[in-house]
Amino acid sequence: MRALRASQAFDGERFIGPVDVVIEDGRVIEVSPARERADVVIEHLGDVTVLPGLVDAHQHLSWDCSVDPLGWHRDSDDEALLEKARENARRALRAGVTTVRDLGARGRVSLDLRDELVADPGSGPRVLAAGPALTTPGGHCYFLGAECADTASLVGTVGRLVDAGADVIKVMATGGNVTPGSLPHEAQFGVAELRAVVEAAHGAGVPVAAHAHGTDGVVHALEAGVDTIEHCSFMTADGIAHDPQLIQRLATSGTFVVLTAGTLPGPMLPAIAARLPALVAHVQALIEAGVRCVLATDAGIGPPKPHDVLPVAVTQAVDQAGVPVAEALAMCTSRAAAALAIGDTAGSLAPGRPADLLVVDGRLDLDPAAVLRPVRVMRLGVDVLDTPVI
Repeated sequence: MRALRASQAFDGERFIGPVDVVIEDGRVIEVSPARERADVVIEHLGDVTVLPGLVDAHQHLSWDCSVDPLGWHRDSDDEALLEKARENARRALRAGVTTVRDLGARGRVSLDLRDELVADPGSGPRVLAAGPALTTPGGHCYFLGAECADTASLVGTVGRLVDAGADVIKVMATGGNVTPGSLPHEAQFGVAELRAVVEAAHGAGVPVAAHAHGTDGVVHALEAGVDTIEHCSFMTADGIAHDPQLIQRLATSGTFVVLTAGTLPGPMLPAIAARLPALVAHVQALIEAGVRCVLATDAGIGPPKPHDVLPVAVTQAVDQAGVPVAEALAMCTSRAAAALAIGDTAGSLAPGRPADLLVVDGRLDLDPAAVLRPVRVMRLGVDVLDTPVI
């Protein structure tokens, strides 16, 4: 049994400290004010913040962050995709991302990676895997292999994915930005089709995540009863729609909206770059209206989106959208875990939770950029970084 003593902790909702986080057998057994202890080995971490491992609710671990995702998948066999996924999983974990929901991979790649990492928690985060995303023939991300021409095909594919062990079903309610010929503002499925997906998945106890950019797709996903709406950007052919009534519907529904933020400096997708100021204002409107927003990344889809970019998303939410740092952190810890229905095992620093922890250099309440300075990462109590600071 050991205690990590820090000047501060973030428990998933608020800052506390000074604090002792007591760990035994890969679990947190106590979070309490620092005090004298005779029966515990105390590791004095100094002026740091301890927080629950980050939860990235939207990644693509087997994607290579290139400008040509279609070409990457065309030229790579499943073993190459799996090896890239292993590499990206390690990168995510070293940044403090201890849980990843993979929302689009070919075949069994993400499922096989998930199973590998269960046996070797020091090599990557906990993975919730969707497998290939349901889409129309030739539609967004058709190259993942789950094209569905009608409702029967959608329901049948849901059944096959559930039988394969998928943790979540991903469906493309609209087109997207990385598939040639696909338009993000246009709906791909109607309410009836999406509702059939939801009923089939929920009947098997599996949630549904709907990719939706344009407002028609957002409305269809909302009315179909999906569990999370990904992106929710309100894209039009040439901008971002201003739709306060739809934003209020989202807030009233309590549906989780997964914002895919976090971008490194450099060229970004032209459709995003052209809309960036309007997108920031849109995100602010969603948050101010009380929509249950989660902070994630869409890591893998291009060069500005590596798999360790979630901490950058936190700082950009604070600096660009004016989100308070505690709120930004909650959006990728406790609230993200709630959106993924894993709040009892992730996202909070509390007794009984797995010891999936991130320790950063400095006080996050005073310096949000401290989240970019990991000095200790633990996955089920296993130290991940080569030279943890003690």
